[in-house]
Amino acid sequence: MPTSSWQPDTPLYLQLYQRYRDAITAGRLRPGERVPSIRNLASELHVARGTVEMAYQMLVSEGYIVTKGAAGTRVSPQLATLPNAGNPLQQRRTSAAQPYQTRLVRNILPFQPGVPALDAFPRKIWSRLSGQTLRMIESSMMNQPDPAGYAPLREAIATYLGISRGIACTQEQVFITIGYQGALELLCRTVLRTGDRGWYENPGYFPGRDFLQQMGMELTPVPVDKEGLQVATGEQLAPNARFAVVTPSHQSPTGVALSLPRRLALLAWANQKDAWIIEDDYDSEFRYHGHPLPALKSLDHEQRVLYTGTFSKVLFPGLRLAYLVVPPSLQLTFHEAVNHWPGPGSILPQAMVAAFMQQGHFARHLRKMRQLYAVRRGYLVEALESIFGPSLHIQPQAGGIQVMAYLNEQQSDKALVMAAQAQGLGVKALSEWDAGIPQQNGLLMGFTNFTCAEEAQAAVKRLAALLAT
Repeated sequence: MPTSSWQPDTPLYLQLYQRYRDAITAGRLRPGERVPSIRNLASELHVARGTVEMAYQMLVSEGYIVTKGAAGTRVSPQLATLPNAGNPLQQRRTSAAQPYQTRLVRNILPFQPGVPALDAFPRKIWSRLSGQTLRMIESSMMNQPDPAGYAPLREAIATYLGISRGIACTQEQVFITIGYQGALELLCRTVLRTGDRGWYENPGYFPGRDFLQQMGMELTPVPVDKEGLQVATGEQLAPNARFAVVTPSHQSPTGVALSLPRRLALLAWANQKDAWIIEDDYDSEFRYHGHPLPALKSLDHEQRVLYTGTFSKVLFPGLRLAYLVVPPSLQLTFHEAVNHWPGPGSILPQAMVAAFMQQGHFARHLRKMRQLYAVRRGYLVEALESIFGPSLHIQPQAGGIQVMAYLNEQQSDKALVMAAQAQGLGVKALSEWDAGIPQQNGLLMGFTNFTCAEEAQAAVKRLAALLAT
């Protein structure tokens, strides 16, 4: 059995996941090597099969292992093609001599965006819920799962959205998916068709853009300014588009909010053209000045908005759980579609998230994270301002879990990011989000895992040294 270290209150399935992940990344388990079956490993360790299944599902979803049917479960052969430079553990060892490295969470690089503060996750509560869920497992949970997702979780999401996001919906309108891309794929197989033209924010979330293009969608980049998506420009560039993908509460990556006039114009366009708006509300819970902005869906009187949310930013990415809310007129269409759908995976993590929400832990966790992130964002902004001064323009924003900073025209963000990543810094280049010729150079920097001002200062100094070379 692979060995590793973990916090004593880490749930068993996460301990198993960490052990195998570390053994694979360290080379103790090699690409193509067979790992024990779920049944055999559960018997060997005297744990429930569901515990091993959850760990294996996380490893499969992240590409560490693959299932081969009768050939068994093996370490992914594709890992043999990865260079050592891409190994996060190797990068961490290379820079171990640097002070104030991110040390509480393995594999999280300084500045890495899109990752919540995993050191602040309520592991004891999660571990207790894990045990309760496994002990109280009902026969209905052991039967064929609902392809739309675990009903109590869908009900909890509908209740949460009604209270916090102003979205009136029932659980029948909620569909659980494997990540945001799972929601996009479900949309592509229901309301969208190959060859459909759609608006996409520019700059915009490029993994979603790439996925839609792989699914056969034709995307028109529509510029973003300080008020968000330029709806009038979209109407000029592609007036007959069948859909638009937007991040209205916190535009990805610039952080601006879609203004009310633009929201109303976008809804009017969709209603007039019989088009769909795909609202990606990925981290709207984290707003540090005032209350979270209402979702675009809350203004959707004509039922043209398809709303997506995720637990990756508010809980942890390893869950791979997202959700899609569809208009009442489409719920039967989607329920029929998911009958031919692999579904959202194991019922156990869904049941644990449902219990987390129903027992009030979710709301308390969000309140705690808003306060914590406001402090940690301050660590990074203060370090950037003190070390870079006016040479780096920090995009003002009221929320989110990353900071956008613009470089001057003479500096290449891609070149700087390549050098930074080689030194174990997880910054991202703004130009990666741009479709076509990049209009601006900038850096996207996460701050959630800086646990003190000294960590942020040390990381920014390392970044500044690269910029000076």
